[in-house]
Amino acid sequence: MDRRTFLAAPAAFAAPSDPAPAQRWPVVAFSKHFQWTSVAEAAAHCAELGYDGLDLTVRPGGHVEPARVTEDLPKAVEQIRSQKLAMPMVTAGIVDATTPHAEAVLRALVAAKIPRYRWGGFRYVEGKSIPAQLDELRPKVRDLAAMNRQFGLTAMYHTHSGPTQVGASMWDLYLLLKDQSPDAVSVNYDIGHAVVEGGYGNWTHTTRLLMPFTRGIAIKDFLWSKNAKGAWVPEWCAFGEGMVDFRRFLTMAKAAGFTGPLQQHFEYPGLGGADSGKAVLTIPKEKLLAEFRRDLNKLKRLLKEVGMA
Repeated sequence: MDRRTFLAAPAAFAAPSDPAPAQRWPVVAFSKHFQWTSVAEAAAHCAELGYDGLDLTVRPGGHVEPARVTEDLPKAVEQIRSQKLAMPMVTAGIVDATTPHAEAVLRALVAAKIPRYRWGGFRYVEGKSIPAQLDELRPKVRDLAAMNRQFGLTAMYHTHSGPTQVGASMWDLYLLLKDQSPDAVSVNYDIGHAVVEGGYGNWTHTTRLLMPFTRGIAIKDFLWSKNAKGAWVPEWCAFGEGMVDFRRFLTMAKAAGFTGPLQQHFEYPGLGGADSGKAVLTIPKEKLLAEFRRDLNKLKRLLKEVGMA
C-alpha cells in the first residue's frame, strides 16, 4: 500500500494502552541518559531509583534503531516491563510521515501497546518568510496526523529553544496544530526551553496557549551564564537550582487538566557524558545514579505538594 492509499484508508488499528497500572502523571526517565548501558540494566536502575516508567529512545543512535524496531522493540519492552515500569511513550526520530521507517515504528508501537511517541525537528530557513514556511509545514502535520489516526497513536512535538527551532515561539506550533486533533498530533511541552524563550513571564502565556494540546511534559532547569566567548547562553542545571518556577508551572498544568507522562531530563554538566547521551560513562556509575536520585526525589516532593502525586 502506498502512502496516499494508506492515509486515505479507514482506521484499522485499535488505540493501544500501556498495561501497567494507570497513573495520571507518571514520572519517567529518559533513556538518552542511560545510553551507556543496556536496556535491561537501564530499566533495573530506573526501577530501583523509583521511576514510574521509561521513555525509550527509538531513533538513530538510540537504544532501539528504527531500522530494527520490529525485532528489537519487543525485547526492550519485555525487559522494561519486567521491572514493573510503564511505557507511556517513546522518543522517536520521526519528523514527518516520510521519515525512513516511520510506519514500521508506528506498527511496532501498536504491537507493544505504547500509546504516544515524541516527534519533531522542524526548522526555519533564515531569510525566508515565516508565514510561507508555516504554510509548507501544514501538509506535513496533516499527513502525520492522518497516519497516527490510522494507528490510534498520539505524536507529541517536543518544544526546543533557539532561533531556528519551529515551536520555540510556541504560537507557531499552535498555528500548526490548532486544526488537528491533539489525540493525533500534540505537544511535548519542555518547560526548561519554554522559560529560556520567555523567562520574564511569557512562558505562562505559552503554557496556557498550548496546554490544551499538551500530552507530555519534559522537566529540566537552567540558569543564564556567559560562555567562553562572553555571550549569554542558557546553562542547564540540577532540578530546582535554576530559573524555572516548577511549582507555578505544575499548578497550571494540573488546573488545565493535564494528564500524561512527566519526563525528567538531566542535561547539566558533571554527569560524565550521560547528559548528552554518550555511550561511555566517564564518572562512577554510583555518582551518576546519586544525582538522578536526588533530582527525582526533589521532583516527587514538589508533585506531592502541588497535589500531583
